[in-house]
Amino acid sequence: MVEKCEFCEEIQRQHRESTYKTPTLSKTGKVLLALSGGTALALTTVCYAFVSPAFRKITLPYVPATPTQIRNIVKALEGRSGRLIDLGSGDGRIVIETAKKGFKSDGVELNPWLVLYSKWSAWRQGVSNYCSFFKTDLWKYSLTPYPNIVIFGVEQMMPPLEEKFRKELVNSCVIACRFPLTNSKPVLTIGEGIDAVWCYEFNQTSASPTQRKSGR
Repeated sequence: MVEKCEFCEEIQRQHRESTYKTPTLSKTGKVLLALSGGTALALTTVCYAFVSPAFRKITLPYVPATPTQIRNIVKALEGRSGRLIDLGSGDGRIVIETAKKGFKSDGVELNPWLVLYSKWSAWRQGVSNYCSFFKTDLWKYSLTPYPNIVIFGVEQMMPPLEEKFRKELVNSCVIACRFPLTNSKPVLTIGEGIDAVWCYEFNQTSASPTQRKSGR
């Protein structure tokens, strides 16, 4: 009879236990896993706010205004006052700069992170009492209270935006940047190339013939 080898049996037992043992994470591993998952979720949430507008029929991408563009806007607003709105206000730099010039400036923007940044930037620069930022769709926002409108548009949105101006504006100045309006004649053009701005006047007599005939 072959005698049992206790050493061999112990090796076999340990092998069986290591084979069927459920793997576990250490406390450090669990913490790192939680942090990586939270970071991925946070990045997804932030990125979605920037990417989601691309799925809209007419998109207004976030492209910061250049210093020259802002100077041209301020020059176009010389002699004017009152409320101002920037449609698609991005990081708020136009709203903040016009507030420094004495306007009561508002901005509408779909991206919630840019709205938060704009509010913080306005506070940091000491003009938070003179400007406001709203997370909303510019197509659903009434422009009637504003005598001054700034828009950094894209080519495909200018025709429907022009119709919105004709319906809602009574006596207002519209400053279009990067792309001019399609069916309106500017009263003033400042700058050239990507820094050019076109100034338009919208009042009751600027409505289309159909609108004037119907009394709208």
